[in-house]
Amino acid sequence: MRKTNAELIARSAVIAGAIVAGLWVAAPALSQGTGQGAWTTRSPMPAPRNEVAAAAIGGKLYVLGGSIAGRPDLTTNDEYDPATDRWRARTDLPGGASHMNAVAANGKIYVAGGFRGARHADPVASVYEYDPAADAWRTLSPLSSPRGSIALAAVDGKIHAIGGRGADGKPVTTHQVLDPVAGKWSAAAPLTKARDHTATIAVDGRIHVIGGRFGEPSEATDMHEIYDPATDKWSSAPPLPAPRSSLAVALYHGLILVIGGETTVDSIADNDGFDVKQNRWVKLAPLPSPRHGIAVAAIADAAYFAGGARGVGANGTSDQIFAFKLP
Repeated sequence: MRKTNAELIARSAVIAGAIVAGLWVAAPALSQGTGQGAWTTRSPMPAPRNEVAAAAIGGKLYVLGGSIAGRPDLTTNDEYDPATDRWRARTDLPGGASHMNAVAANGKIYVAGGFRGARHADPVASVYEYDPAADAWRTLSPLSSPRGSIALAAVDGKIHAIGGRGADGKPVTTHQVLDPVAGKWSAAAPLTKARDHTATIAVDGRIHVIGGRFGEPSEATDMHEIYDPATDKWSSAPPLPAPRSSLAVALYHGLILVIGGETTVDSIADNDGFDVKQNRWVKLAPLPSPRHGIAVAAIADAAYFAGGARGVGANGTSDQIFAFKLP
């Protein structure tokens, strides 16, 4: 019998609780490593989840979809309130997937793409809009083709969907722009080279696409490109200090945080910040534990990182949440 999200999450929460308890007995303090900033732990998610999407709105973090216990198409929507350090379940996504992406704009959260199958199989073209105030979803016009590990960014209320991996298992250069008011997509300048699993974020009206992979995990890249909607053109920027894919990204204290990721053999704890004004990378305190497929968003004076996996693939899927702060 196919188990429900709730049954799978409950079972995994029990397992993870025992594992996490053991970890904290062995390592009660977080290692900060070298670089600026400090990490603390917060209340864990209701259950472990990997390859999740996340966005912040109204001072809350929303962690969406993902995979757990061999189920790659979760519809789970969990809300975290940093002020109370508490989680609560919200209305599930209309359709589940892992490797989705999410972005906040216009007082809503937009979620697109993902994989319903394991190992990047069965990509979806679905696009949803979540209204946190009403705790309700609506379905929007789909992507032009099914894609997982897609990048999302919001500029002037419009949603840019960039790159991703199609049904043939190959990354694409596709770049579409959704006008949520009109409910229509339009085409924009494609990526200069097809890739997915990138760290993508909008800053000061321009979109940064950082890292990712050209195909397999061994084909990770350090590319950093910037898209300008005003000119519909791409330009090069200082590359990521080292090639990485399956990254987390957030804008925090004027820095684009690019955290975690994976190689062919392990997850990564690296934490690099791109100083937008000075156009350079700075080394920050690494994650307390390596992660890829982790969810992230900046809220007030901290950036919050939830879930992901400590090893490659789904190995070591986590329910932990870490908060990063700069002095």
